Amino acid sequence: MSESEDVHAYTVRLELTDRPGELLRALEPIAETGGNLLSIFHERGNLTPRGDIPVEVDLEATPERFEQIVDALKAADITVIEAGSDRYSEEIVVVLVGHLVETDLSHTLSQIQEASGASIKDFALSAPEGENAESSARLRMATEAGKSEQILAAIREIAGDKELSVIEPLGEVDR
Repeated sequence: MSESEDVHAYTVRLELTDRPGELLRALEPIAETGGNLLSIFHERGNLTPRGDIPVEVDLEATPERFEQIVDALKAADITVIEAGSDRYSEEIVVVLVGHLVETDLSHTLSQIQEASGASIKDFALSAPEGENAESSARLRMATEAGKSEQILAAIREIAGDKELSVIEPLGEVDR
């Protein structure tokens, strides 16, 4: 990168499975796309709710190159939780209620991320009567500015298909 380019520092938060080579696999798209690594924080002793390892990567890139890096990470099936402060600048919190365990909560979360473009920052599951009874899950998601209604529509559709109720949104939404 030349000094005349509009280079910014960005932070990318990832979730990686605990297997040899996963960190290298996550860094390759960044290097191949021209990102300049500043630091890596790999929290191997601290697992995410999905049982993965959180990794925070600080890098420098132009805004255009940063978008390419995020796209390359996703194309490599790397779970991107958060990517730069400009990309995910809003937060949405919803609660799903119903037979979450029976309808495969992991699949539901994956569907929401894929259909909506939102990034699930965290979730909390409550199943006080066991996995065969109704349960609830609070989802906290990061999204691009102005995309809240689109994301809520995707969540409503997925929840409807699985006969789940949606309590939405908890907090402010940009409409």
